[in-house]
Amino acid sequence: QVQLVESGGGLVQAGGSLRVSCAASGLAFSYYAMGWFRQAPGKEREFVAVIDWRSSMIYYDDSVKGRFTISRDNAKEMVHLQMNSLKPEDTAVYYCAAAPGSGGFNRIRSLHDAHYWGQGTQVTVSS
Repeated sequence: QVQLVESGGGLVQAGGSLRVSCAASGLAFSYYAMGWFRQAPGKEREFVAVIDWRSSMIYYDDSVKGRFTISRDNAKEMVHLQMNSLKPEDTAVYYCAAAPGSGGFNRIRSLHDAHYWGQGTQVTVSS
């Protein structure tokens, strides 16, 4: 059974930092591209960042570029999202996602789709 379990969400003041993490199990982790999405109340889910299986390709949405950093540890089967200079508009539920194979990176990046999803972790940025 595949599980993606996010952690690390919380409440932070604007300008602050937070790191959310995703622990994967039940899948061949190093075969998957991993991504982060977010959904704010009343809004559609939106793409945030994606990393390929070797960490050789990384892509960010323009709204977080220069502030967020995605990384992964294949040995520990985890993916992280370091969020700096947080803004109130970053407030959302953050979801981890996985897409397999050589097409996984573009599936997440361009189609904003994935094969597996986590349950989400809440990030709230106060002004």
